[in-house]
Amino acid sequence: MNTQLDSQPRPPTAFTLIELLVVIAIIGVLAGLMLPVGGRIKQTAQRNKARAELEQIAFAIETYKEKLGHYPPDAPNSPNRPRINPLFFELLGTKLVGGTYETLDGSGRIPTNNVASTFGTGVNGFINCTRAADADDAPAAQPFLRQLKPTQYGGITPGSDICVLTCSIRWPDNHAFQPIPAQKGLNPWRYVVTNPTNNPGAFDLWVDILVGGKTNRISNWSPQPQIVNNVY
Repeated sequence: MNTQLDSQPRPPTAFTLIELLVVIAIIGVLAGLMLPVGGRIKQTAQRNKARAELEQIAFAIETYKEKLGHYPPDAPNSPNRPRINPLFFELLGTKLVGGTYETLDGSGRIPTNNVASTFGTGVNGFINCTRAADADDAPAAQPFLRQLKPTQYGGITPGSDICVLTCSIRWPDNHAFQPIPAQKGLNPWRYVVTNPTNNPGAFDLWVDILVGGKTNRISNWSPQPQIVNNVY
């Protein structure tokens, strides 16, 4: 027996063409299986993000009520109700500087003569507001909603500081319906406290997000997203 020949290392065996094709096919199948899973994970993350923002705002609204004795007003007479409402200014707190309401953190402002035209007749100012020195008996404004991200509010027209609270999950820019026509993609939180349909005696708060081609309504009256056909 030639032990010298047997001890020599053998050259590595290469994959055959058929083996390579089988490996590629397996990888393709696995990738195809993973794509839907990845899509579902992303969709769940979007719903969870909207739900977390809803809970943040709802908690601020309840704290407002605890401190001031009533819920923040909405815009009952506005043709843009419930999409454009004064919740942003009421929850952040304002100060009256000259003829302009400014939020305490400086992120938004609105001239006094634009309040009614923006939020509807009957809304002539803000309750959670620090006013001039001649109103010393009035309580100072309080910030109930802190550390908002830039994606959580936006001006209702380009370059405007007249802001509304928005969901970080934007509405598709190319959708036929735009919640705020002048600002494509801006997805405001809807708020109704005047005769709310779903939470009598309290308030309705919701947002619609497009997930997987379906409109998901994230609301404070349903723990689960609702698939809806009407967006308003």
